[in-house]
Amino acid sequence: MELLRRALDAGMVREADTAFVLYDLDRLESRLAAVVAAFGAESLAAVAVKANPLPPVLAFLAGLGAGAEAASLPEIHLALEAGFPPGRIVFDSPAKTVEELRLALTLGIRVNADNFDELARIGDLAVAHGFRPRAGLRVNPQAGLGRIRATSVAGRYSKFGVPMAEREAILAAFARYPWLDGLHVHIGSQGCPLDLLVAGVGAVYDLAGEVDRRCGEGRVRCFDLGGGLPVAYRDGDAPSTPRAYAAALADRCPDLFSGRFELVTEFGRFLHAPCAVAGSRVEYVKRQPGHRTAVIHLGADMFVRECYNPRNWPHRTRALTPDGREKTGRTAVWHLAGPLCFSGDFPVRRARLPDLAPGDIVVIEDVGAYTLAMWSRYNSRQIPRIIGARQGRFSVLRERETPQDVMRFWLGTCPPPQGGGS
Repeated sequence: MELLRRALDAGMVREADTAFVLYDLDRLESRLAAVVAAFGAESLAAVAVKANPLPPVLAFLAGLGAGAEAASLPEIHLALEAGFPPGRIVFDSPAKTVEELRLALTLGIRVNADNFDELARIGDLAVAHGFRPRAGLRVNPQAGLGRIRATSVAGRYSKFGVPMAEREAILAAFARYPWLDGLHVHIGSQGCPLDLLVAGVGAVYDLAGEVDRRCGEGRVRCFDLGGGLPVAYRDGDAPSTPRAYAAALADRCPDLFSGRFELVTEFGRFLHAPCAVAGSRVEYVKRQPGHRTAVIHLGADMFVRECYNPRNWPHRTRALTPDGREKTGRTAVWHLAGPLCFSGDFPVRRARLPDLAPGDIVVIEDVGAYTLAMWSRYNSRQIPRIIGARQGRFSVLRERETPQDVMRFWLGTCPPPQGGGS
């Protein structure tokens, strides 16, 4: 909270800023360094753009030598604009169009094909344009589901990838396409334990050995093991570290770190989530029998998953005085109610906090991933001011939207309607 207090003292939160987000870029750098140290400097630490697509943050990561994992055409453009070289961008999506594939292959972006039809499209483009694709195939290891089904993608059925049960067809695809030189696997995100992650990667590692035996030694050059390391949203959580994950993989997959493969990781939540906090002014306080409610300026606009599935997506909270000092005193149970017009708009329920009053600041921790990136336009709320902290200095990463900014979003490129006449 010291960093937040200094940001408030520096005037980075203005009277108009009813809510704000503060990113600790030093902490983000240290978490990226932990990934690189665990998986090797020769590996590509491709950061999942979907977790946090803020251009200044992406540019910061590009400057540190990271790669980017893009899951849509706009995410490719965000990565390029941020300064990631095309050769350090990985394109993952289950719905790539021919035009998107053509762009990626023209630029030299690595493509992870989601299915056999996509491989055929890549093959047609390679023949038509003389490309030598940089491409891998996503395989669902069918290793099982984690605690949160919505973020688990390695069950018997998944919308992603080719099931491991189609092993012979996978081997035939490598025999058919000489440019196919990679395998991609992802088991899931928050809620997937270490043993499940290792089992899923291990199954595809075994498949890589089978491809080499069938199609020639060294045929699988690139091994993309995805992301999925969970983070601590509760005080009692004890998630695995990149070092522990890499050590467990080394035991299960002896040649994974031998130099046999070009390794790619795609961490998003692990890198970003603990690196930001959100703050909101308490606008009103309501007291009803058995309930204390603080009405704040962030809700399901920023905390979509938290409002719809609070059991799986909790956040730690703190309370500050209007000048940024931590509130003390006897705590009680408070509901934090967002500003949106539906009854489920509670980013945090049953938080234990000191007595709150209008003007206090409620701080919600661990918001660096899959929060602002999932911003909802319901009620046309304004995205808050985003502040970055780096080596003791503060900067504005994204300014608070004005009502005119929101109007432009809804208008898009269409001209405003003209007034009608009789």
